Amino acid sequence: MSAHEQMRAMLDQLMGTTRNGETDRHSVKFYDDTVCKSFLLQCCPHEILSSTRMDLGECPKIHDLALRADFELASKTKDYFYDIDATEHLETFIADCDRRTSAAKQRLAETQEELSAEVTEKANAVHELAEQIGQKLARAEALGEEGMVEESVKLMGEIDELRKKKALAEQEYRNSMPASSYQQQKLRVCEVCSAYLGIHDNDRRLADHFGGKLHLGFITIRDKLAELKKTVDKRREERGVSERERSGGRRHYVGGRELDRRARRHRETARERDRERDRDRDRKDRGDRDKDRGDRDKERGDRDKERAERDKERGERDKERGERDKERGERDRDRSERDRERPERRRSRSRSKTKRDESREKSRGRDRDRDRDSRRSRSNRSTSRERRRE
Repeated sequence: MSAHEQMRAMLDQLMGTTRNGETDRHSVKFYDDTVCKSFLLQCCPHEILSSTRMDLGECPKIHDLALRADFELASKTKDYFYDIDATEHLETFIADCDRRTSAAKQRLAETQEELSAEVTEKANAVHELAEQIGQKLARAEALGEEGMVEESVKLMGEIDELRKKKALAEQEYRNSMPASSYQQQKLRVCEVCSAYLGIHDNDRRLADHFGGKLHLGFITIRDKLAELKKTVDKRREERGVSERERSGGRRHYVGGRELDRRARRHRETARERDRERDRDRDRKDRGDRDKDRGDRDKERGDRDKERAERDKERGERDKERGERDKERGERDRDRSERDRERPERRRSRSRSKTKRDESREKSRGRDRDRDRDSRRSRSNRSTSRERRRE
């Protein structure tokens, strides 16, 4: 819940449905049958046990803090006898809880090893001392948080005494049975909230249980029911008188049997409503499971599709790689053919070079011969001239 919603809820709780001058903002009034009367008296189990292990879910009737503020304001001038409706509601709820507690005890009796009367009495003594320690420890912590340090210290002194008694009781319990059986966890059902408690549970675990929201919530419900039961009979008579006065004596007086029949019908209606809520919850859970299964199938399909796309891309890459390998092979073949042709070209170039060299040598030889002939002819001419001179 956001801060804005919390502020709105606080204003509704303080000032009611008409805090902004709006008279038709709510389509229901607090006296309508669709409004939870136990909520108006701050004792609805759906609200008290919310966010616990025994969360009952959303109440089938309307919970609205503004309607509660309207009721508190209207109840100052008129008695609506809603405490009778709340008593019947809480009686039905506590009866169901007591049946669950009895069933849990029966299961433990069937599953746990049966002990003798003496050992059972000693085990119960250990359980009772442990419960007292847990309750007092939770109370001491609560007092410490409230700033009542002296009372908290006094309770801690009582807890130390109870721990000594518990140690002696555990020693007697340990000596009365074999060691193998003692190591087994002996469970007990909490009479208040039907939770399981173990004989070997430490003080911290017991304090967390007895100071927890579930246990304290059941204590609140049971205390409220006990308080309402003290005056329920008188209140029923007063409601009957009020109804007769309103009807002017024209209606038939509703006696105790009729009220009992109405209470039975109310309990049956409440049980049917609880069964219907359980069926709705089962259908919702089944729908959620089907939705989760559909989501998983969709995710699996998406993964298969992605895998197929990756396989396709891998195939395309393999195909491209094959084409590149093919092109590389063709280039290698071309290179090999060129390499084979290169020696032939070298040999042809060598042969052409040799011919050129030979022709060049021949021309040089001819040049040398001409030079030699020219020198010889010049020598002969000079000799002949000398001879003529002589």
